[in-house]
Amino acid sequence: MSKVGLNKRFSENLILNIKLILLLGVLVFLSAFASGRNASRFLSATPVVFENPEQPLISEKTVNKLLIQNNGSIKNIRKVALDLNRLESELIANPYVRNANLYVSVNGEVGVDVLQKKPLARVQTNESYYIDEEGKYMPTSPNFSVRVPLVTGNVDKKNLFDLYTVLKSIGSDPFFNKEIEGVIVQGNKYILLVREFDFLIDFGTSENRDVKISNFKAFYKKALKDKTIESYNRVNLQIASQVICTKR
Repeated sequence: MSKVGLNKRFSENLILNIKLILLLGVLVFLSAFASGRNASRFLSATPVVFENPEQPLISEKTVNKLLIQNNGSIKNIRKVALDLNRLESELIANPYVRNANLYVSVNGEVGVDVLQKKPLARVQTNESYYIDEEGKYMPTSPNFSVRVPLVTGNVDKKNLFDLYTVLKSIGSDPFFNKEIEGVIVQGNKYILLVREFDFLIDFGTSENRDVKISNFKAFYKKALKDKTIESYNRVNLQIASQVICTKR
């Protein structure tokens, strides 16, 4: 190739490289501009989504207060200033929240998904509180009262595990969950109150819980069939292999 041809090819490559560099520079500028504009965008709120809305223990208003961040309104907050991790931690620290997920859409809308805790029972002694699905203390809510079995007697707030195991067994069985409306704690033994009929169940200790529940269900089915269910005032399940009934 002649010298003139080589110079022409070099000039063409140089111009092409310059164009590519300029194009890359424009793309970097536009990307930085869009990123900066997106970060400086003011936020807007969307309705809070509760994954279990049937028990509104915490209100949407309470959730939104955490998003305000002392700025008067979420509309005063820029996207770059929003600390999602901190807000999620604050929401999860709420005594009624099991889990929370916060996210921001490309157009600046703040979304919040909240999973509330589920109470298993309500303790009513010198203090009123719930026991949640993990066996932990949970305060009552000013927003909503959950319909769960009522626990009375000598309940040790600092040692709820044994009571929790009994409540968990009750709540896990559809029949017992429907029929048991109250639990009386007497030391390490439990008396169950039946919703539909006027008799007590001496449940005994938390041992052999599933066997006791199965035995009671068998007795209940037979007593309904024989139409003798209303003649009893006490059903004793303390011995796992037996059901001892006391008539009125």
